[in-house]
Amino acid sequence: MVLADGSFVTASETENADLLWALRGGGGNFGVVTSFLFRTNPASMVYGGPIVFDLADAPAVMKWYRQFQANAPEEFYMFLGLQVVPPADPFPKEHWSKKMCVLLVSHNGPISEGEKAVNAIRAALPKPLIDWGQPMPYTVIQTLFDQLLPKGLQWYWKGDFVKDLPDAAIDAHVAHAARFPSVLSGMHLYPVDGAVHRQNKDAAAWGYRDAIWSMVIFGVDPDPATAPALKQWAQAYWAAVHPFNLPGAYANFMMDDEGEARVKAAYGANYDRLASLKRKYDPANLFHVNQNIRPAA
Repeated sequence: MVLADGSFVTASETENADLLWALRGGGGNFGVVTSFLFRTNPASMVYGGPIVFDLADAPAVMKWYRQFQANAPEEFYMFLGLQVVPPADPFPKEHWSKKMCVLLVSHNGPISEGEKAVNAIRAALPKPLIDWGQPMPYTVIQTLFDQLLPKGLQWYWKGDFVKDLPDAAIDAHVAHAARFPSVLSGMHLYPVDGAVHRQNKDAAAWGYRDAIWSMVIFGVDPDPATAPALKQWAQAYWAAVHPFNLPGAYANFMMDDEGEARVKAAYGANYDRLASLKRKYDPANLFHVNQNIRPAA
């Protein structure tokens, strides 16, 4: 990577290990990364896809989901969304523009086991509007709906890490989902589990290893004139659910108008160490167009 003084360095477990620690969560605050070497996990065919429910069934689905996620097997990844059925193919026309609760499921194991696991979900939940759970390549499930979000859209988002999902929080989620400002707006709960929970909270700069989900609320529309409405809706939604959540958020789910207190909350107990490393690697704060970590005094 390239540091603020123009020098080139390698950050690894054996070379500039403190910088590697900072990069794993602190992101672009410390330099420009020009190449990565990272470990992967094998994935080819999975059993998965979206299962879509009417928003009226969201409370039942979300209550089931909070119980499921507490003991979810590691081969089973599932995130929950509150959104609008896109008014476009391949979605069935009779469901276009309906408000929905969606489970995006992905079971990375033998297809027969994945189908059995998803069938158990089907049996436990209300009848869906759409069920596209099936065998598919991992690369397909990663890009299923990219075409629905082209470049150039208006975006405003707010995030939080979430540990609990009590009934009152579910009620607040559903109430604000009923007032989506556009067909592209929504909320996602992404699981935080598996290997994440097996490391210490200070293993890397990212420290919310006790979280169960990373939440993002997003207001999206192609028309610039709608930007104020998107922001107002997202901020009101976040204000309603934040009291139930952990203090900080995933930095990529934060806007640049959230202020230093939110940046500090995003890193929690790791912030002071990050500020010290910022002083070491970027003392003049050259890399500041980000969720900025200021150099320690």
